[in-house]
Amino acid sequence: MIRIAVDAMGGDHAPEAIVSGTIQAAQQAKGRYELVLVGETQKIEDELKKHREIQHLPISIEHASQIIGMDEAPAMALRKKPDSSLSVCMRLQKEGKVAAMVSAGNTGAVMAAALFVLKRIQGVLRPAIGSFLPHESGICFMIDVGSNVDCKPEQLQQFGIMGSIFANHVMDLKSPKVGILNIGEETSKGNEATQIAHELLAQTKGLNFMGNVEGRDVMRGVADVVVCDGFVGNILLKFGESISRMVAKSLKHEIGSNIRGKTGALLVKPHLKRLFSKFDYQEYGGAPLLGVKGNCIICHGSSSPKAIKNAIEEAFKMIEENINVLIEKQVHLIQG
Repeated sequence: MIRIAVDAMGGDHAPEAIVSGTIQAAQQAKGRYELVLVGETQKIEDELKKHREIQHLPISIEHASQIIGMDEAPAMALRKKPDSSLSVCMRLQKEGKVAAMVSAGNTGAVMAAALFVLKRIQGVLRPAIGSFLPHESGICFMIDVGSNVDCKPEQLQQFGIMGSIFANHVMDLKSPKVGILNIGEETSKGNEATQIAHELLAQTKGLNFMGNVEGRDVMRGVADVVVCDGFVGNILLKFGESISRMVAKSLKHEIGSNIRGKTGALLVKPHLKRLFSKFDYQEYGGAPLLGVKGNCIICHGSSSPKAIKNAIEEAFKMIEENINVLIEKQVHLIQG
C-alpha cells in the first residue's frame, strides 16, 4: 500500500486545517493510499477527535516533538530541530516508509531538507518548484517559481523537461507545449542565458518546444509549460495571485454602488464563482518540488483543508506515474 506523510504541524492553520484536509483525502482514498500525520501526537489526536467516523479511515500518526516556524531560517532550523515534523517526514521517505510528503510549512526548510535528506535525482543540476497559473482555457505549469533565482541555460533546459513530464503525466496534458519566458518572441531576444536555453530546448528530443513566451501570453494559454528562473517566476506567480483579489474588490465596489448592479450580480453569480475558482490556489493543491529523489508537495502557508486534500491527491499521482523515473531517464538522454 502506498503511504503518504503529511506534515501536520506546518502552515498558518496547523494542525486544524491539515488534519481536516487529511481526513477528506482519506475519505476518498478508496484503498489507493494510506496517510501518516506527522507531528505532536496529542495535538493530532485532539483534532482527530473533533471529526466523526474516522475509526476506519487509513490514517496513522508518527510522533515528532518539534516544529519549524514559518519565519525561521531554514538551514539553522533543520540543524537545531532534527525531530521537527518536517524532518521526520523527510526521514520516513528516505527510509522507504512513505513514498511522498505534503507540507504547508516553511518553503525554504522543505527545499533544504529535501536536498539534504533525499538528494537530487542523478543528472539533475538543480531541483525546481513548479506552480500553476490560470489562463483563458485552463491552467499552465510554471517552473521555476522560487528555488533558483539565478539559472544557467542547462538548468533551464532541465526545468523544461521536468515541467513537460509533470504536465503530461500529472496534469494529463498530452504533448504539452513548452515555452521559455522572455521579453519578445524573436530568438534574439532576452539575456544570454535565455538565448542559449532557447537553443537547448529547441534541440531537446521529445519536447514540444514552441519558443519564447512573453508575459502577456502566459494567461492567453500560449504555452502549457512556462520555463523561467525562480526570481522572475516567483514575481509573476505573486502578481497572478493578486489579480483575482483586485478584480473581486473592484467588482464588489462597482456592483454595490447601485440597485441595478446588485440585481445583475445575482444573475452572473454562478459564472463569477467559476471564474474566481480558476485563480484559487486551493483548486490545484500544492507546488511540486521536482528533481529530488522523492515526491514533495509544498502547499501555501495558509492552505485550507481543501488545498491539503488536493495536494495529497497530487502527491499520489506523482507516485503512480513514476515521475522521478521519467525525469531521470529524460535527463540522462540529453546528457548522452
